[in-house]
Amino acid sequence: MPATPIDIRPIFAAPLATLELSDADALNRDLEALLLARETDDYRNPEPTHVPQAELFESDFNLFHWSEPCVQALRRFMLGAVGQVAAELNGYSREAMAGLAMQAQAWFHVTRPGGSFVAHNHPMASWSAVYCVRAGEPSSLRRDSGMLRFLDQRPGANMYLDAGNARLRQPYSFGHFALRLQAGQLVIFPAYLMHEVAAFVGEDLRITVAANCWFPRAT
Repeated sequence: MPATPIDIRPIFAAPLATLELSDADALNRDLEALLLARETDDYRNPEPTHVPQAELFESDFNLFHWSEPCVQALRRFMLGAVGQVAAELNGYSREAMAGLAMQAQAWFHVTRPGGSFVAHNHPMASWSAVYCVRAGEPSSLRRDSGMLRFLDQRPGANMYLDAGNARLRQPYSFGHFALRLQAGQLVIFPAYLMHEVAAFVGEDLRITVAANCWFPRAT
């Protein structure tokens, strides 16, 4: 009796979008100068959700309210990209998107040698985004220095490994997924994904801008 074709499909999949900002050098230079100048207590997050590190500065969450042209240019790029991802994955038309009003919080991190960020997610948003202003030099001492790491969201998925499942290809493979961000790169992902930043090792520094976005319907 002939067998029918096997239907294999991904379930419980999580999208991850990446894109590059063209000609980002000038914008990143302006952003870096501004953010380093505001790496002060006046701009520090007053209510961090983690134990603060001396090696990592986290700003308050109103970055996109700043009026400087470089910040507003980054805001348009990041929020525009998040809107495109949401529209494509939800199948929204241009008219449907016009009926949605995106809201966002944004902040910046400056990470110096030894700095890291603990595993966390953002339960009060639908999408999160991270833009890399300065990547920092890779380290020969630690291969994952400063990498943005997404934790496998399926607890126990690798509780038993044998020859039948140990070499599954994506999107079916097990384990965490890590990215070494490059200057000008934007990463967009569902806000529920647990993620962390590995310890940054070396003599350089790492600067990123993060945003959380949500879409209450326009009134």
